Amino acid sequence: MIVRKTQSELEKMRRSGLLVHDILHALAAQVAEGLATWDLEVAAVKMMEDAGARPAFKNYFVPAAGERYRFVLCTSVNDEIVHGMPSTRRILRKGDIVSIDTGVSLNGYFGDSALTVAVGEISDEAKRLMRITEESLELAIGKVREGNRLFDICGTVEEHVVSNGFSIVREYVGHGIGTQLHEEPQVPNYVDRRNENPRLREGMVLAIEPMVNAGRPEAKVLKDKWTAVAKDGSYSAHFEHCVAVTSNGPWVLTRP
Repeated sequence: MIVRKTQSELEKMRRSGLLVHDILHALAAQVAEGLATWDLEVAAVKMMEDAGARPAFKNYFVPAAGERYRFVLCTSVNDEIVHGMPSTRRILRKGDIVSIDTGVSLNGYFGDSALTVAVGEISDEAKRLMRITEESLELAIGKVREGNRLFDICGTVEEHVVSNGFSIVREYVGHGIGTQLHEEPQVPNYVDRRNENPRLREGMVLAIEPMVNAGRPEAKVLKDKWTAVAKDGSYSAHFEHCVAVTSNGPWVLTRP
């Protein structure tokens, strides 16, 4: 069931969303050659504790992994698509790209967002991958309007990514969000006609998160049971925002 939020609930989600924005952008500013992804985890934990927020990801149980996630961040480097785990051994190098994904709960309402950051100078292809992925998210946000349908969002991401020579990861999708981190509906980054195509109504909130590979779309999960990587080893980029449907158009809750 899709849960539509009241204005009061959206305001609470906005506070969570802005905290996630502030955390992500503080972490992005720290990204540099020689930094361990664990350093980002430590910084994020402190920011959440200082804000009195509960981490959305830590202790989240995923049946496919058979266990709870142990960190507040996902830090996915290069060919890692999503769910990369922070580590003291994963040292960022010049030319890497790193996706930082996190969420929080404040006063019972969730915010969730992601961005991909370059480590020093990166290749032209990696720059274009990041640009096209972020552009596809912005174009999708523009479709979050009353009366449109879910496939308007999904198809917009797919068309922009594919027309620019990149591929959509199909195993991982966006989602509704509110008092739960993951709510209905699922939000694929492609049109899947096996899924329902609900009309967008005021109060719906969607976490839209294109995950785009430079090469082929296929993914696999590593032996750690969490980290999803591009099967062909190509770079992958990930951007995400939580967006509310309002009578005035899309309201991005995870940026000022």
